[in-house]
Amino acid sequence: MAGLSALGLGPAGCGRGFGGGGGGGGDGVQLTMVWWGDVERAKKTQAALAIFQKQNPGVTVKTEFQDSGPYKDKLATRFAAGDPPDLMAMRTDSLREYADRGALLDLTQHKDAVDVSALSEGARSLAAVDGKSYGIPAGLNSVAFVVNKAVTDKYGVKIPDGDTWSWEDLAAFGRAVTKASGKKVYGVNFETFNVGYLDVFIRQRGEDFYTAQGALGVTEGSITAWFEMIQRMRADGGFPPAGFIEDVGTSPEQSYQAKGLIAATIIPTNTFLVNNKACGGNLVMLRMPGETQGERRGQSIGCPHLWSIAAASKHPNEALKLLNFLINDTEGAKTTGTTRGVPSNSQVADAIKPRLERDDQVATDFLIDLQKEKLPPSYLHPPGSTKIVANLKTVAAEVEYKRRTPAQAAQAIIADGRKALGE
Repeated sequence: MAGLSALGLGPAGCGRGFGGGGGGGGDGVQLTMVWWGDVERAKKTQAALAIFQKQNPGVTVKTEFQDSGPYKDKLATRFAAGDPPDLMAMRTDSLREYADRGALLDLTQHKDAVDVSALSEGARSLAAVDGKSYGIPAGLNSVAFVVNKAVTDKYGVKIPDGDTWSWEDLAAFGRAVTKASGKKVYGVNFETFNVGYLDVFIRQRGEDFYTAQGALGVTEGSITAWFEMIQRMRADGGFPPAGFIEDVGTSPEQSYQAKGLIAATIIPTNTFLVNNKACGGNLVMLRMPGETQGERRGQSIGCPHLWSIAAASKHPNEALKLLNFLINDTEGAKTTGTTRGVPSNSQVADAIKPRLERDDQVATDFLIDLQKEKLPPSYLHPPGSTKIVANLKTVAAEVEYKRRTPAQAAQAIIADGRKALGE
């Protein structure tokens, strides 16, 4: 386990790694709070916690953060050691497993302590398991296409209407950019193995990748159609050829769109600010294609992570106060901004919007508008889903290099997925 290193970020103290908690703050109460993220997120979180501690004399918050990669394993280790944090960032693909084991506090039993009246129904349901709630979104996001207007202007290609375009329109746009640029720029690229992107396509066909009960809800036909569509786009030239995209890093500045090699791609909406900066302020945000042509809407509201409380917390009342603060306190939200997505409390989101940078305001308006519409629910990923994600990435590469047909890929994903979920 990584040792704690003090960063001097305020009265609560903030460290990297999960070194274990315990101990009280003198005669008062000390809560432990953990999450994943960088130092900038830690600074903003610490500024909000300073406000909370001023409002709640006698309560201090010991904070620890970790990089996203090892976070999941270190949190599990801490629970196994009998030293769970009071409040923690919970991954959507982990919550059901923790809830099923009775490790998280059922928030439906504490409705008076945490006010969720300003959250949309979609936001409130993101942590639902069998009619109970085990978390609240730390923020909200969705996915969206972003198009580099500098590229389309240069080559005279019209950007489609993002409110009405279809997947066929996306393919046509991609072909047009690639052709007009003489293959100097490819029109479209996105991760073909990304479950979040695939789920939009699947919902539009009337299915869900995972059901509310945690089972596999997608059919072979829908996965086959997904890979066939991408295969056609690649053959038409709108999508880059196999092997064109290499793993060159994860920062926005390293993206192929920022380098001017791709005109359009999909991003989480809460990253619009940093991605637009990397692209010189030239990005235009569009909704996902196919929303007006499918059996139902595919776009939904998600979250970067949830806030959950350990069932074994020694200070549940104070932890509930902290959770309520993180969700509903406007002054606290002004310090954190959209570092964890748009605030899940719509009133808080409206209140902080004027303080945000222009691109964060664009993303906030995008989320606020989406929540006013009737959208399909976004279900938790069940235990075993990480194996499905890993397998999907492997199989998508095999389709890209034509080592498997779309139908063969779909058959493998369904078979391996059912095995991973124990179906």
